[in-house]
Amino acid sequence: MELKIGCIPGDGIGPEIVAETRRVLDAVAAKFGHVIHYTDILMGGASIDVHGVPLTQEAIAAAKAADAVLMGAIGGDASTSPWYQLPPNRRPEAGLLAIRKALNLFANLRPAILYAELKGACPLKEEISAAGFDMMIMRELTGGLYFGERKTTEANGIKTAVDTLVYNENEIRRIAVKGFEIAMKRHKKVTSVDKANVLDSSRLWRIVVEDVAKDYPEVTLEHMLVDNCAMQLVRDPAQFDVILTENMFGDILSDEASMVTGSIGMLASASLNDTKFGLYEPSHGSAPDIAGKDTANPIATVLSAAMMLRYSFDLDEEADAVEHAVKQVLKEGYRTLDIMSTGCVQVGCRQMGDLLAERI
Repeated sequence: MELKIGCIPGDGIGPEIVAETRRVLDAVAAKFGHVIHYTDILMGGASIDVHGVPLTQEAIAAAKAADAVLMGAIGGDASTSPWYQLPPNRRPEAGLLAIRKALNLFANLRPAILYAELKGACPLKEEISAAGFDMMIMRELTGGLYFGERKTTEANGIKTAVDTLVYNENEIRRIAVKGFEIAMKRHKKVTSVDKANVLDSSRLWRIVVEDVAKDYPEVTLEHMLVDNCAMQLVRDPAQFDVILTENMFGDILSDEASMVTGSIGMLASASLNDTKFGLYEPSHGSAPDIAGKDTANPIATVLSAAMMLRYSFDLDEEADAVEHAVKQVLKEGYRTLDIMSTGCVQVGCRQMGDLLAERI
C-alpha cells in the first residue's frame, strides 16, 4: 500500500519527535511491505520565519493532497519569542486553527491510557489505578458554544454577555457516526455524555445518537450526564471505552482524562473530517526550553502515528505493532526524562526512537 503523509514538524521539539516517528513508520513500512511518501509542510513559527505568516495557501494545498497529516508541535515561548509580538492572527497557533478549518476537522480523538508500567504516576488511589484504563474521548470540534453567536451589551449601566449554544442534527449525526465507528475498532461501547436534563441541545444530541446507534447493533450505548461523567472519570475510569460528547464538555473532560494518566508526554490525539483524512499530533506543547537537547519524549507522537495507521489507513495490524513496541519498551524499563522513575534506564529522544523502531 502507498501512504501519502504530510509532515508538519512545527516548532520547539516538534522536528525531533516527528523525525523519530518517521523512523518508526519507516520500520512499519519495511515490515509490512508499504511505501510511504512524505511531504514536508511548514506551519506555525517555522512558517512565520520563512513566509511571514503561520500558514500559507500552499501549505493547505499540500495537506489536502496527502492521505493524512502528522504534526509535531506548534508555538514557542510567548515571553521571549518575536512571534508573539505579531498580531494574534499571525502568531503560530493561528496556523493550527486555520488548518483545522480548511480541512474541516470536526472530530477530535483524545485517547487516555494508563500503562501498567506508569501507573505510579497516576494521581488516583492505588486500588483504582491498579485496574488501569484505556478510553477514547470523541469530541465534536467545530460546533456548540465555542462557535455560536456571542455578544456583550450594556443597558442602564449593566453589562450582559451572551454566548449561544447551537447544534443541528447533521452536526450531531456525523460526530456520532465517527464515535460508533471508532468503538467498532475498540471494545464496542459508547458512553454519550450530555446535559439532557437541562439543555435542549443535549436532548437533541441524545435523540440523534440513539438513532445512529441503530446502525451499530454490536455496540453498547449508554447515556451519562456530564457532571456524573466528570465524577466517574476519577472514581472508576476503567468503565469507559469511547466517550462521545459535544465541544465544551469534551474540552473539559479530555483534559481531566489526560491528567489521570499522570503523563501528558504519552498522550496522542487526532482530528478527523468526514472522510478517512485526519491530522494526528501529540497532546503536549512545543516545550521550547528543551528543544534540541535530545530529551523530548517522542512516544505521544509515535502513538499518534499508530492512530493514523488505524483510522486513516485501516491498517489495524500495523497500528497494533506500533502500540506493542511502545508497551515493550516501557516494560523493558526504558524512559525519557519526563517519565523517568527509580530503577529505569533514562534515554534521549533519539535512542527512544531507535528502541521503538527496533521492536516493530
